[in-house]
Amino acid sequence: MKIFLTLLALWLALNESLAPGHILLGAAIAGLGLASLRRLQGRTGAVRRPMTALLLLLRVVIDVLRSNVAVARIVLGLGPARRAAGFLAVPLELRAPAGLAALACIVTATPGTSWALYDREGNILTLHVLDLADGEALASEIKQRYERPLMEIFE
Repeated sequence: MKIFLTLLALWLALNESLAPGHILLGAAIAGLGLASLRRLQGRTGAVRRPMTALLLLLRVVIDVLRSNVAVARIVLGLGPARRAAGFLAVPLELRAPAGLAALACIVTATPGTSWALYDREGNILTLHVLDLADGEALASEIKQRYERPLMEIFE
């Protein structure tokens, strides 16, 4: 109801009118907007594991900070001279769309990694990694640090 009233108020404010025609048209547009939003949102519910979500958020913040330092070292030429960038295939168990979206945000927010491809049929995530020293270890780390908590939260 709040969204409906907000959309209606926005319509009336944009048209600078409280005429009955604008109220009816605004109500119709707000109703269509609300119906569209509900269809796009799909099934919603309460957060299943709020403490897991909070711990995951903390872990992501720490990992992003650590990764910023690592990427800065690479850019500044500190550390080993030879770095191997590459693609890494990570088989996933996570299938919930909201969980996959959260994983995409986490991976993309972490400097040095980016979400390159997701194969829905094989449930395989392909990442591009700036410093791909040990692909198996990184895949295992992603599964343990991010996928497992996301499965607890979203599945």
